[in-house]
Amino acid sequence: MAAQFLTRIGQLGVGVAVVGGVVNSALYNVDGGHRAVIFDRFTGVKNDVVGEGTHFYVPWVQRPIMFDIRSRPRNVPSITGSKDLQNVNITLRLLFRPVPDELPNIYKTLGIDYDERVLPSITNEVLKATVAQFDAGELITQRDIVSRKVSEALTERAGQFGIVLDDISITHLTFGKEFTQAVELKQVAQQDAERARFLVEKAEQQKKAAVISAEGDSQAAIMLASAFKNAGEGLVELRRIEAAEDIAYQLSKSRNVTYLPTGQSTLVNLPASQNA
Repeated sequence: MAAQFLTRIGQLGVGVAVVGGVVNSALYNVDGGHRAVIFDRFTGVKNDVVGEGTHFYVPWVQRPIMFDIRSRPRNVPSITGSKDLQNVNITLRLLFRPVPDELPNIYKTLGIDYDERVLPSITNEVLKATVAQFDAGELITQRDIVSRKVSEALTERAGQFGIVLDDISITHLTFGKEFTQAVELKQVAQQDAERARFLVEKAEQQKKAAVISAEGDSQAAIMLASAFKNAGEGLVELRRIEAAEDIAYQLSKSRNVTYLPTGQSTLVNLPASQNA
């Protein structure tokens, strides 16, 4: 009896272990920031989206497919042409995530690698259509407008596939070697033209200054001639006295001169007029 009881207990233990193993194999976890889609061998992909937590499924019959619904970055390079037929190398940085409710349809139509199948193609499509509206110079000077147009068109296009674009930015924008050289040569030519124009303006200003100075000297000479003519001997006498005062001041500072002899010829002894 004891042996039969122990055998029965052993069978029950094995049964519990088997049941526990079956239950554990029928459970799966959905981590934070993820969602699950259930594929059923008989009915196909279910339309329900499973949220975070531990859930039950039927082993062998059903299989959970995990999707990351957090925003992820992706760089998409593209080579396109501008309005003036210049080659443009442009790279977009995208922050994308799937719409959770669209996951069953995304899995059925695109698969688990939906981003690889969709983003490069629609990005190239939108970039070619948008960049072709601007010439090379406008792509540089109106970069914010180009970025906004690309963002609007690409967001709408991605929404058709159940993808949300949280951020779109142009991280790289270069042109072909020929265009780059042409821009550099144009900049050098513009700088040379500015320098030449500055030199011409400087010469013009110097010419005007010389003319004004000459006119001033001529007017001064006329005014002096008129003053001499009108003042007569009085102005000459005034200039003689001023010169004599200056000479006397300079001689008074000299160490070798203590007095002015009246017999020496100085402007002090000049006659009041040429007839004196």
